[in-house]
Amino acid sequence: MTLPSAEPAPAGPPGPIALYTPEFAADPHAAYRSMRRTHGPLVPVDLAPGVPATLVIGYYQARRILNDPLHFPADPRAWEKLIPATCPVRPMMEWRPNALRSGGAEHARYRAANTHAIDQVDQHGLRALVEKVADGAIDGFRAAGSADLLTQYSFPIAFSVLSALLGCPDEIGQRIADGMAKIFDTTNAEQGNVILARAVSDLVALRRAHPGDDITSRLAQHPVELTDEEMSHQLVTLYGAGIEPMTNLISNTILKILTDDEFSADLHAGLSTVRDALDAVLYTDPPMANYCISYPPYPIDVEGVLLPADQPVVISMAAANNDPALTEGVPGGRLGGNRAHLAWSAGPHTCPARSHAYLIAETAVTHLLDALPETDLARPLAELTWRPGPFHRALESLPVTFPAAQPAAH
Repeated sequence: MTLPSAEPAPAGPPGPIALYTPEFAADPHAAYRSMRRTHGPLVPVDLAPGVPATLVIGYYQARRILNDPLHFPADPRAWEKLIPATCPVRPMMEWRPNALRSGGAEHARYRAANTHAIDQVDQHGLRALVEKVADGAIDGFRAAGSADLLTQYSFPIAFSVLSALLGCPDEIGQRIADGMAKIFDTTNAEQGNVILARAVSDLVALRRAHPGDDITSRLAQHPVELTDEEMSHQLVTLYGAGIEPMTNLISNTILKILTDDEFSADLHAGLSTVRDALDAVLYTDPPMANYCISYPPYPIDVEGVLLPADQPVVISMAAANNDPALTEGVPGGRLGGNRAHLAWSAGPHTCPARSHAYLIAETAVTHLLDALPETDLARPLAELTWRPGPFHRALESLPVTFPAAQPAAH
């Protein structure tokens, strides 16, 4: 007697996709394409082992969520009650009394102080500052004929310029940068959070006692009367947006110019500009690839997908910007010159320092191209390594070569 063979069990839904692995970092766009085929615009992911979230990879769904703070508030306090302090992504996501993690009247209060302090920055002085820092960085490696532009150029510019804008001495700034790097890499993130908290507290105390013409002093003097704790957390946001993402924006834009022959030819022929290169990177590989996190206070249906209450909803700026729905009907499938990308977020949490960030990155890239026009990548593109982490798009290094020369006279 032959028993009937058992029917194979139907395949269950695919499990969450890990965003923290080296494999994801090596080729995130292949992962986004696979996600789109398997899940559509809303994807179950893990930000760290055992930390589930929904990744929004559809452009129109992302805009809907970013512009709906009532249903998608930025306050994570209900979520973090279940998350241990040792969780590697918690410092990037936890509640802080600042504009990024608040809503309603508190958000308006914090944002008013931030935008006022930032808007007082003199744009002409900022350009001159970037050029001065860039000259110093280039002089440090020009004679060698080679450099790691990430650590020897992009980072020093982002770090020194932001420290100057915030009135931050180098010693405090170095501690802040160390803490932020640990948090972004989600390695030793808890330690990084402690280092960062102490350093920004020291900066607040310094500028309370000795105010100057800088963002930190203007925050302290604003009529909303921020407390020391609130001051510290505004600075955490400013440093979080100003060092790592700026370093990566400069580096990733240089990489595009060095490796995209068509774009490089257009740039040299005057058909494209460095600003166009920045926007191309912000579209395809924004330095903050997955962020703009919200936490629905109750289960909410988005296009047939039920998003759980108090679980992170993460916007993938990188995937949403490259949503095929955006290019349907566009000849060649390209959005040349379009600046509708989400790299600066959208809605009430749109980056308030966008024009300053453009100016810093554009000046830095242009200055390098003018100073070292014969720069080439030192290794094949395929041999470059991208740092793992669920949030950023960041190179490990950007090695280049160029004809050696003595430092220029300034």
